[in-house]
Amino acid sequence: MSHTIRDDSIQQHARRVLLTSLGAAALFGSLAVARRARAAVAPSMPAPDFTLKSAEGGNLRLAELRGRVVLVNFWATWCGPCKIEMPHLNRIYEKYKSAGFVLLGVNIDEDPRQAAALATRMGLKFPVLFDTDKAVSRRYALDSMPGTVLIDRDGKVRHVHKGYREGVEATYDAQVRALVKE
Repeated sequence: MSHTIRDDSIQQHARRVLLTSLGAAALFGSLAVARRARAAVAPSMPAPDFTLKSAEGGNLRLAELRGRVVLVNFWATWCGPCKIEMPHLNRIYEKYKSAGFVLLGVNIDEDPRQAAALATRMGLKFPVLFDTDKAVSRRYALDSMPGTVLIDRDGKVRHVHKGYREGVEATYDAQVRALVKE
């Protein structure tokens, strides 16, 4: 009888150790994935390069903009906060474009015609690009809309903004101003 109790205790302990180890492995694996996702757009990291079709018809490659300050704004036609933010972005683009600033509006809708129509209605002056398969937004690991990434002249991510809140345009303005002065 004492062997049965002892064997049961050993088996239960072994199960607990195994389950704890599996749980820890899953947790650390999840954390590693999350770290990699955040690292894709973390400040001081190189901005992931991409090439996307523009509303103007040609392709635009981020790497070709090296030497300029670039704000990449991910948006969608169904995103209310994106629509609120767009006029502010347009003003910032107009204010700093002569100082070497580029603003790219990366739309993630499946139908680029809707994005192009909305951009025209809103009078957007900055290039609108189409990420219809969402490959670029996945590389940037965005988990909220809009998502904004500010890249310096060396191609490094300097600031990441997730979502929109009233007044964030003043932050964008200050960050862009600082980067174009560098």
